[in-house]
Amino acid sequence: MKVNITMDMTPEEARTFMGLPDVAPIQKKMMEEMEQRMKAAFDTGDPEAMMRAWMPLGGAEAFQQFQKFFWDSARVAASGGKWDSK
Repeated sequence: MKVNITMDMTPEEARTFMGLPDVAPIQKKMMEEMEQRMKAAFDTGDPEAMMRAWMPLGGAEAFQQFQKFFWDSARVAASGGKWDSK
């Protein structure tokens, strides 16, 4: 047996219906803080400071590690799933 139920509601109503928290105030506060950091870094004109403000969880190093992981994963997938220790 297959039953389909269609409910017409806004995202806020769906969150309330499912008992999920409203994260809009936290998101707004975080965006304001990030905007302040980016503005302060931009005012200094230092590219490294800008990267640290834009990526507070590691800056450019974290981005480089993510990029390396991405390319390593692509190489593994292209080689048929065999990991190469290069």
